[in-house]
Amino acid sequence: MTGPTSRALRVRGVVLPEGEHRDIYVVGGRISYSPVADAELVAEGYIVPGLVDAHCHVGLDADGAVPPAAQELQALTNRDAGTLLIRDAGSAADTRWIDDREDLPRIIRAGRHIAPTKRYIRNYGVEIEPHELVETVAEQARRGDGWVKLVGDWIDRDVGDLAPCWPGDVLADAIGKAHELGARVTAHVFGEESLPDLLAAGIDCLEHGTGLSDELIGVMAERQVALVPTRRQIDNFPTYAAQGESKFPAYAWHMRDLHARVDDTLRSAHEAGVPIYAGTDAGGVLPHGLLATEIRMLSEGAGLSAYDALGAGSWRARRWLGMPADLAEGAPADFVVYSHDPIEDVRVLVAPARVVLRGKVVV
Repeated sequence: MTGPTSRALRVRGVVLPEGEHRDIYVVGGRISYSPVADAELVAEGYIVPGLVDAHCHVGLDADGAVPPAAQELQALTNRDAGTLLIRDAGSAADTRWIDDREDLPRIIRAGRHIAPTKRYIRNYGVEIEPHELVETVAEQARRGDGWVKLVGDWIDRDVGDLAPCWPGDVLADAIGKAHELGARVTAHVFGEESLPDLLAAGIDCLEHGTGLSDELIGVMAERQVALVPTRRQIDNFPTYAAQGESKFPAYAWHMRDLHARVDDTLRSAHEAGVPIYAGTDAGGVLPHGLLATEIRMLSEGAGLSAYDALGAGSWRARRWLGMPADLAEGAPADFVVYSHDPIEDVRVLVAPARVVLRGKVVV
C-alpha cells in the first residue's frame, strides 16, 4: 500500500460505464480530466467505479460481533477485492471507527437486525415483541446511516416452517416511522407468506426475496422496490434444509424448493424491471471478498447481462445508495482497474490490477 502523497496520479484506459477511452487524473483525492504534466502513471486498463457490496456484515461472524482487529481484516478483504462501498445490512458491532480510516471502504449502515424474540440467529439482532417494533425502528434509524433492517420471516418451530415475524399493521406503522425519520427499510425474507404485508407496508428493499411470485414482482417493479438477492448465499439453502430436516421436514422441503427456482425468480424480476443490486451476505457463514462471484452469478444464472450485473455491483448501486455513480470530473477517486474488459468477461473481476480509494493506490 502506498503512503500519503500529494503527487497527481494518472490512469489510462476505457472508463466504464461510458466505454470511452480516456486519461484520468487524480488530484487531491478527486477525478480530473485536465492533464497534469508530471502525474505518475499508475495503471492502464478498464476503469470501473468502485464496486459496491449492497448486503454485507462487517463486524459479524457466525457467532455474533467480532473485535476491531477482525473487523479491520474483513474491511481489508473487501477492499482488496475492489469493494469500496458497503451497505452493512445489520451488525451487532460498533464499526464507526472505520470511518476514520482513509484506507478502508466507505460503509453505509443499517443499525442492528430487528427480530422477534428467539426468532433469529443468536447474538445478531435486537430481539423484541411486536408492540416494541415502532420504537425500535426509530432507535435503529438513528443508529444507522439512512437504513433500517428488519427480519421479515424466519423458521417458526411451532409451525415447523418459515413464517412471518410481524403483523401487517405493526409493519405499516414501523416503516412509516422510519420514513418519517428519513430512513429506508429493508427486510430479510426467504419465504412467500410475509411478502404481501412487507410490500403493503411500504418496504423499500427486500433481501434474498426467494419467495416472490409474478404478481408481487409486478408490485415491486411498479413501486421500484429494490431486490438484493444474495445469490451466492442462496446456494446454502440445501445445507440449511439438511440441518433442519429431522425436526422440520416441511421447512427442509420449502428451502430446497426456493433454491431450485431461485434463478427463474430472479430472471422474472429482472425482466419485469425490478431494481436488482449485488450483495454477498458476507459476515455470517460466508467469507468476505466474494462480490466478484456474486456479480458473475447474477450474469450467468439470473438473466442479467454482464453490463447490468456489473452495474448492479458498481455504478447503479452507488447511485441507489446516494453516492457519486460515475467517474465524472470532481467525483471522489474511488475506482478499480482491470487488465481486461469485465463486460466481455465478468470473471476478470476476481483479479483487480489496481484499486484506488480516496485518491490513493491501495492495491
